[in-house]
Amino acid sequence: MLSKALSAFSRKKMSTVDTAWLRMDSEGNLMMIVGVSMLSKPVSVEGLRHALETRFLVYSRFRSRVVTDMSGSWWQEQEVDLDDHVIHTALPSNKNNSSNKPALQALVGRLSQEPLNPEKPLWQMHLVDNCLGEDGKLRQALIIRIHHCIADGVALVGVFMSMFDKSVDQKDHAPTARAAAAAEENPWEQIMLPVTAASIKAIDLSSSMFIKSMSMWTDIEKLPGQISTLGHTAGQLAMDAVKLTTMEEDSHTRLKGKPNGKKHVSWSEPLPLAEVKAISKAFGCSINDVLMASVAGALRAYLRAKGDEVAHDCDVRVMVPVNLRKASRQQKLGNAFGLVPLVLPVGLEDPVARMYEVRHRMNELKGSYTALVAMSVLGVLGATPKQVQNEIQNYFARKATAVMSNVPGPQQPLFIAGSQLDQCMFWVPQSGDIGIGVSILSYNGGVQFGIVTDDALVQDPDNIINRFAPEFEKLVMLALMGDWD
Repeated sequence: MLSKALSAFSRKKMSTVDTAWLRMDSEGNLMMIVGVSMLSKPVSVEGLRHALETRFLVYSRFRSRVVTDMSGSWWQEQEVDLDDHVIHTALPSNKNNSSNKPALQALVGRLSQEPLNPEKPLWQMHLVDNCLGEDGKLRQALIIRIHHCIADGVALVGVFMSMFDKSVDQKDHAPTARAAAAAEENPWEQIMLPVTAASIKAIDLSSSMFIKSMSMWTDIEKLPGQISTLGHTAGQLAMDAVKLTTMEEDSHTRLKGKPNGKKHVSWSEPLPLAEVKAISKAFGCSINDVLMASVAGALRAYLRAKGDEVAHDCDVRVMVPVNLRKASRQQKLGNAFGLVPLVLPVGLEDPVARMYEVRHRMNELKGSYTALVAMSVLGVLGATPKQVQNEIQNYFARKATAVMSNVPGPQQPLFIAGSQLDQCMFWVPQSGDIGIGVSILSYNGGVQFGIVTDDALVQDPDNIINRFAPEFEKLVMLALMGDWD
């Protein structure tokens, strides 16, 4: 009966890239993107359900469960009961009327380690009442959990933000059926259009070489001859694949180790984005350089506070997702990004020297095709046996300490059911044995840091998150002290 009922709904083949993310779930890390939004005043469950029905469920992936057979994985549409996906709860009140943010963070941590129901579409939202902030204001929280196979962070932030209106009175139009269908087209073709045929050959070569080189290092010796036939762009692609294959592990700190699956989360209060822009301009760096340098400084301060020796050459490698979509008003679901390895100079004590070194390393990555190669490799892995994918994925994860994402959000206030979105934070999952995730999100003139840590590595993420703002303030102070004549 169930198979006959499901046959009335459409069925679409899952891309190999999305399949790779589907299969990455492990006991230590679940492949869920987890977000927390703070609403200025409570919205009703009915108001949230209306937004989901008109803005969210128009995308078939949120109406589809995943079905896997001998031919691969598929998106199988089915009837959606929102009672399965919207949970209404509340935090207990503190007797002394103090902030219960720790209780909210603990709830997010528990949900980060709770698998989604595989018999249902892979998403769930928790509407949480009675959230008393550090500023004494009572808010409502919306916790979002969505499996990474549905889409990456950039796409999901865009879809989630589309549930909101740009003013408290004016209601924005819901996506049309045509727009929703276009959003679910495979973004791979869009990415590949500007790439030449020679480059495509190099991507295939790079992916194959990355996989084969795990056990057949002799392939690398054949690379120069292969490069000569493909041209400059293709050669750069192949060389970047070799760099991914041969990069050494970063420094061994207490932040590296095997995760046990119990998660802790923390997030900061927003920093004024205008101040970050001013500091970046004063030092001739990008906003990302300033933010990444603040992350490096916070990690350094945390390690030293724990009594660890932080040598001058201590480096912490973070895998940074790079969006590969062409600029477009129409957001594409699916996964269309590549992970780029950025090595943070945690050993440098001088905040300005640290920031300039981050800028130097970021600029080196900007001229490479590493992100494109990494996405291509993931697409190949999604078509290989799961065991092969796990082995290569774990090899890659051992080279890094954390995953760090930076997603720009809208810079005007958004509203849902008459309630303003005050703050928004999210975390991307960590794969393999990576146990640290750092997120940066800008929204409405502010920028926030968030962190998720595994219990086996860090049990006090507040002790890291509370160091981001002081590290930024060091740059502010040094900028003010500078001789600008």
